[in-house]
Amino acid sequence: MADKLPPKQRTKIPRQAMPEQPALERARNFAEVNLGLDAAVAEKEAQRCLTCADPKCSHGCPVGVQVREVVDLVRDGDYLRAAAKLREDNVLPAVTGRVCPQENQCEGACILGKRFAPLAIGHIERFVADYERATGEIGLPEPASPTGKKVAVVGSGPAGLSCAGDLTLKGHEVTVMEALHELGGVLVYGIPEFRLPKEIVRNEIENMRKMGVNFETNVVVGKSVTIDQLMNDEGYDAVFIATGAGLPKFLNLPGEHLGGVYSANEFLTRVNLMKAYDPEHYDSPVYTCRDADVVVIGGGNTAMDAVRSALRLGAKSASIIYRRGEAEMPARKEEQHHARDEGVTFLTMHNPLQFLGNDQGLLTGVEVQQMELGEPDGSGRARPIPIAGSEKVVPASVAIVAVGTGANPLVQSSTPEINTNKWGYIQADDDNLRTSKRGVFAGGDIVSGAATVILAMGAGRTAAASIHEYLTTGDWPTAE
Repeated sequence: MADKLPPKQRTKIPRQAMPEQPALERARNFAEVNLGLDAAVAEKEAQRCLTCADPKCSHGCPVGVQVREVVDLVRDGDYLRAAAKLREDNVLPAVTGRVCPQENQCEGACILGKRFAPLAIGHIERFVADYERATGEIGLPEPASPTGKKVAVVGSGPAGLSCAGDLTLKGHEVTVMEALHELGGVLVYGIPEFRLPKEIVRNEIENMRKMGVNFETNVVVGKSVTIDQLMNDEGYDAVFIATGAGLPKFLNLPGEHLGGVYSANEFLTRVNLMKAYDPEHYDSPVYTCRDADVVVIGGGNTAMDAVRSALRLGAKSASIIYRRGEAEMPARKEEQHHARDEGVTFLTMHNPLQFLGNDQGLLTGVEVQQMELGEPDGSGRARPIPIAGSEKVVPASVAIVAVGTGANPLVQSSTPEINTNKWGYIQADDDNLRTSKRGVFAGGDIVSGAATVILAMGAGRTAAASIHEYLTTGDWPTAE
């Protein structure tokens, strides 16, 4: 057991760096970029924690992980107890340790960060989860006694999984229904193998099976079965809709129909879920990136995932086209840094005007226009303004549009009692995630619009608490 150092000595320990594959090597393979901390480094990083009386880091975590307690256990070398403590609030620790934007959440709230580098909470979380998995001694919490209540969770992404885990621990019988053939939602179709190996997701879902969660794949709620049928015919007492925001958005520009123009959703689904990155074993066609000039339009994490995947598929060049500057990019700084190191070109302050093609209907380039930043718009970021006469053509045979997603209307269209807003997202009460239909709750991206994995998980936990209250009391307040 390591002794706690005095606070002044703790602040002298530098933040421990995450080992990673060399940039030029990893740019041509789909193996994980970040390699994880070893035990000695994880303990040294844990020594930096100031063990605040009021841990702001936990307040900054959307699922409320007891960060200080986890870090204390790591510092003391008690990694399995740390993992068990982590799982009290987080059913997917090996996932969130890899893909959470900790810099904006737990680490962003870390007191150390006021004068020094914040504690590497995400790196410690990943270490603990990976250590636990390697030992096979998974510290799963014990469920409460069965309540006799049944809950259907529609969607196996982070919101659905988080909700299902909490409800199972409260003693309810939970079945997660997934439209695709593999469980995990955006975790398997949206996030590349080099950021989140799919085996990690499968392991976490298997742990949830061991907790007692039931899973069904190839169930398209809204087509193969409706919400009403689940509740009236199949005996479910409550339903949580967590279908995400998977409807791709396009730019509606001339030439967007050309061969070689993708939505990021389609491109990443083919690469990740359909395993186009492994052509020796899987026949999942992607319009060839090999030796091609590839451009990705957008500046978020999805754009970074797409452009870095294109490089790994053999692109001759891979570029980001973004209409604002790098400072305004919503993508994580780590993802921007990794992309740049791997050879991605950033064409910022440019906006696409049209896609250009040849007589065969294939993409040959993208016409762009240079921008300058004006006053802030509704998002709080500076508004991009076109500069007249600055148009030019960027050669490209593959273009990937990564400008956001919308709400898939399938569930809502088959259940008209569920109110939606003008964008098609389900309307749910901010505090309890109840919809306009009794017994039906909704959360995650299908309510908020596209957000992060951990925010969706936070919504899942909120929904689980609200569903449990409803199943326990039967109360469903009516609007006045």
